[in-house]
Amino acid sequence: MRNAEWKIPDAESETLPFVPLTEPPTLPQSESSIPLSPAPGGSRELLALALPLIVSQSFMTVQVLVDTLLLARHDTDEMAASFPAVMWYWLGFGLLQVTAGYTSTFVAQYTGAGRPHRVGPAVWQGIHFGVVAGLLFLVMIPAAPALIGLGGHAPELQRLEVTYLRCLAFAALPMLVMSAINGFFSGRGQTWTVLGIEAFGTAVNVGLALLLIFGRWGFPELGIAGAGWATVAGSWASALLAVGLFLRREYRTAFNTLSGWRPERDLFRRLMRYGGPAGLQVFLDVLVFNAFVQLVGQLGDAALGATTLTVRFNMIAFLPMMGMGQAVSILVGQRLGADRPDLAEKSTYTGLRWVFGYMCLVAATYLLVPGGLVAGFEPENDPEKFAAIAAVVPTLLVCVAIYSLADAVNVTFAFALRGAGDTRFVTWLTFALAWPVMVVPTYLVVVNGGSLYWAWGFATAFIVTMAACFAWRFRSGKWKTMRVIEPGLGEDPERSESSPQRHEDHTKDTKK
Repeated sequence: MRNAEWKIPDAESETLPFVPLTEPPTLPQSESSIPLSPAPGGSRELLALALPLIVSQSFMTVQVLVDTLLLARHDTDEMAASFPAVMWYWLGFGLLQVTAGYTSTFVAQYTGAGRPHRVGPAVWQGIHFGVVAGLLFLVMIPAAPALIGLGGHAPELQRLEVTYLRCLAFAALPMLVMSAINGFFSGRGQTWTVLGIEAFGTAVNVGLALLLIFGRWGFPELGIAGAGWATVAGSWASALLAVGLFLRREYRTAFNTLSGWRPERDLFRRLMRYGGPAGLQVFLDVLVFNAFVQLVGQLGDAALGATTLTVRFNMIAFLPMMGMGQAVSILVGQRLGADRPDLAEKSTYTGLRWVFGYMCLVAATYLLVPGGLVAGFEPENDPEKFAAIAAVVPTLLVCVAIYSLADAVNVTFAFALRGAGDTRFVTWLTFALAWPVMVVPTYLVVVNGGSLYWAWGFATAFIVTMAACFAWRFRSGKWKTMRVIEPGLGEDPERSESSPQRHEDHTKDTKK
C-alpha cells in the first residue's frame, strides 16, 4: 500500500495516467469483493501514511535525547549550553529547511492532479535552493561569538555555545538537500523510504556521539564539539543516501528526476512564494522561543538549565506528533490536487483525534512522574548544581502539560493549512501573537526580577491563543480553494487531457 501507484487505461491511447496512491480507481466489484484500500479520510489510510513519518521523527527524538543525556553525564554546563546554540542554529536553519522541504506539497498536489512528469522538476528547485542556502549558512561560523554574546550568559557557557554552533553550521547544506528530496518521497506517500533515510543518519550520529563525546575506542574526548561533529557526519550520511535513491532509474523515467534538473523560474518562484512563508513561520517561532530562552537565562544558571531540560522533554514528546502533521499535510495536498476538499477536511479531523489522544498521554506523564523524568539526567559530577535545576523542572512541566494539548490543535491545523498553500496566514499569526503575548511580558518579568514561573505562564498563554486562531482559520474554509501548482496548460496534449485543470479559481466538478 505504501508504494502502490494505481493506473487506469486511457480510452484514446495506451498512456497510463498517474492516479494518487490515496485514491485507487473505482473498479466493478461484486457484493462479496474486498475493498482494495482503506476508506479515504479514515484512520487506516492516515496511519498507513503517518506511521513511518512518526517513527522517523522518533529517530530525531532519540537523537535529541541521546545528545542531551550524554552531554548531561559528561558535563552539566555542556548540557545547558547545547540548547541556546541549537536555538540560534534553528533560527536561520528552520526557515531554510521548511522552504526546501515544501517540495512535498508540490509533489502531493502534482500527484493528486495526475501529473508525475512535473514532480522531478519541483524537487530540483528545492535542491538548488538547498545548495545555495547551505553554502551561505556558513556565515554562521564567524558570526557565532557575536550571536551567542547577545544572551549575556556566563563566559564558560558562551564558549561552549560558540563551539557547538560552529559545528552545526556545517550540517546545514546536507540537511537542506535531504529535506528537498524527502519531499519527493513523502509527497507521493512513499514514507517508508523517508524513514530509512532518517534512520541511517541517526544511527551514524548516535554512534559517533558515543565515541566522540567521551573519547572512546581511541577517539579523542571532544565533549560538546564531539556531539556537533557527530551531527554533521549523520547529516551527510542521510543526504548522500537520499540523492542516490532519488536518482534511481525507475524514478528518472516516471518522474523526470534526472532530466528535470534545470532551474525553472516560474516553478522556483512559486516554491519561494508558498514555501518561503512556511519557512518564515518556523523562523518566527524559533525567534520568539530563542528570545524567551535568552531572557530566562538572565534569571540565573538554574533557570536556564531548568528551561533547557524542560524544553528538551517537550521536544522529545513533540517531534513524533510532527510526523502525523506531515501526513495530514500530504493528504490535504493530494486531495486538493484531485479537487476533493471534502476528503481533505475529513483527513484533517481524523489526524486531530489521533494527535490529541497522544498528547493527553504525554501530558499525563508530565504530571504524574516528573521526578522520574528528571532523575535520568543527573550527572556523575556536580550534583548540587543539578539539584537546583531538578527542583524547578516539575513545576515547569505543569505548563508544558497544559500547552501540549493546545499544540495538538496547532500542529494538525497548521500542517493542513500548509498542505493547501495557506502559508501566509500561519506566518503572520505567529508574528502577531508571539511578541505581545509571550516575549514582551517575559521581558518585563526579567527586568523587574520576577519569577520564572510567570515567564512560563506567558509562554503557555501564547500557545493556547494560537490554537484558537488556527481552529478558526481552518473552520472558515478559505483553504479549500487554494492550490500551489500551476494549471496544466501548455503541456503535452496526451498528459494534459488526462489531467484535470486545477488552480486557485478552479471550481468545476470533474467527477463524471
